[in-house]
Amino acid sequence: MTKLTLGSHPYLLGFDQLERLVERTAKSDSNGYPPYNIEQTSENGFRITLAVAGFAEDDLSITLEDRQLVIRGRQRDDAADRVFLHRGIAARQFQRSFVLADGVDVAGAKTENGLLHVDLSRTVPDAVVQTIKINNN
Repeated sequence: MTKLTLGSHPYLLGFDQLERLVERTAKSDSNGYPPYNIEQTSENGFRITLAVAGFAEDDLSITLEDRQLVIRGRQRDDAADRVFLHRGIAARQFQRSFVLADGVDVAGAKTENGLLHVDLSRTVPDAVVQTIKINNN
């Protein structure tokens, strides 16, 4: 029996990119650090919140690469200048990725009380009915 995938189903034309997005999302690293929330803020608004205590704004970067939102954190380790009696807070780097649908854009980002908030907005296109003319050539 032949395995039927989303991109090869005869009624779903042009969805092969969606199948690649699902595969890419499934392969993404999910080590749990840093913890995050995703909430709906309005009918077409979302917010991703990451716990980034100890990271300065200069330690964080947010990029959008081929509909994939990538949030990276890299702390500068200045341990050479300091003498620790106990070190329980590690200078740990991270990368979190989120795949965004077409029409979802990054509206802004801010840090507040050790949290990084990334706001997203979805633009909903107007419903369009198109009539196709049949040519008899």
